[in-house]
Amino acid sequence: MAGSLKRKTRKVVINIVPLVDVLIVLIFFFLMTMQFRNVTTLNLTLPKIETAGQNKFDKNIIIEIGKDGTFLVNGTELKRNELEPALRGLKPVSDEITVLIRADEESMLKNLTFIMDACRQSGLDKIRLQSR
Repeated sequence: MAGSLKRKTRKVVINIVPLVDVLIVLIFFFLMTMQFRNVTTLNLTLPKIETAGQNKFDKNIIIEIGKDGTFLVNGTELKRNELEPALRGLKPVSDEITVLIRADEESMLKNLTFIMDACRQSGLDKIRLQSR
């Protein structure tokens, strides 16, 4: 035959630029839709209330919480198990009595929540916290 036919082999070229563009767009999309969690702890020191006025209570029960967890109800020291019966005995017939809680700033929050829970179980719903 007249000549041999040579097949030209085409060099295969993989175009990477569109692939990189798509990957960058996907990464950007995932970063924008991802929810970041902010895991931080705060060391809080509660501030004083400078604008608090003098509250005058006519009918009240004063409960004091010491930093070591001691409870004083109207000046009488009580244990945890004695608190709720004592509050039931102090509750008068009228619902106008207010419980004023004075807690040391270094006392634990669990003591405050225990006192508030005991007050509510005793039927005393008007609870106020005293600040400096």
